[in-house]
Amino acid sequence: MVFRSLSVSGRRVCVMSTSRPPTSLSPSRASDFMQCPLLYRFRVIDKLPEKPSEAATRGTLVHAVLERLFDAPAAERTAPRARSLVPGQWDRLLESRPELAELFAGDPEGERLTRWLAEAEQLVERWFSLEDPTRLEPAERELFVETELASGLRLRGVIDRVDVAPTGEVRIVDYKTGKAPRPEYAEGALFQMTFYALVVWRWKQVVPRRLQLVYLGSGEVVTYDPVEADLERVERKLLALWEAIELATRTGDWRPRPTKLCGWCDHQAVCPEFGGTPPVYPLPVVPAAVPAPQAGGGTPSVV
Repeated sequence: MVFRSLSVSGRRVCVMSTSRPPTSLSPSRASDFMQCPLLYRFRVIDKLPEKPSEAATRGTLVHAVLERLFDAPAAERTAPRARSLVPGQWDRLLESRPELAELFAGDPEGERLTRWLAEAEQLVERWFSLEDPTRLEPAERELFVETELASGLRLRGVIDRVDVAPTGEVRIVDYKTGKAPRPEYAEGALFQMTFYALVVWRWKQVVPRRLQLVYLGSGEVVTYDPVEADLERVERKLLALWEAIELATRTGDWRPRPTKLCGWCDHQAVCPEFGGTPPVYPLPVVPAAVPAPQAGGGTPSVV
């Protein structure tokens, strides 16, 4: 059992939490481990708090608006209506996550908040140049999916939108509020989508016909049509990844992997790469095995 002191609205409070070994894998957590095992530990094992960012929060807001727009009849799904949803969805987001108000704490006149909301409205409006919501009737929105592989590994995630054609073909759609990456950096986003496709395949025994990424930041749509062999490769990759996570969980060996992304990490103060010391590992550690003494005496070396 671990006690942590956190900052909430300028006050210091003591929070009690119980750390447990990870039991499932999502696309974001899988990406965390591939990016940096120590980052995975900080987020999943230690559950260290992170400051909200304007960009990530704007993404959450835009997703909420696009989800709610489909509550309206098809003919009423217009750009002006979508823009009008932004302030109300921001209020709902603040109600559920009051800590987000800290993003604009130094903005007494509300100028930054006004610009930020306008940027969200622009992203929402750009969507109408990429898709026509009057011709879409999603089968699911913000769908939580979960399945357990034959190995026992549990996979889970949330899909932004699922479209099902009259012929039964499935399309998985994900909204991105950033810009489409250059082809050499597109693997990460494709990994997320094939992860979802694998879950749907193992859950419903249906290979999605199309994976579609809608980049609102740059106004681009990227599609990929997976086949079973693609999903089998992803499954093998995830099983190997999970073995590495289980090994790190048992041994407590979570090594940092420095990249250019370290500059945006909230955990530099406790990262060895920046001279910090990680928190005491909160889970039991299995010591490394010591070989039995060899004949003829002598002290065995510890591997």
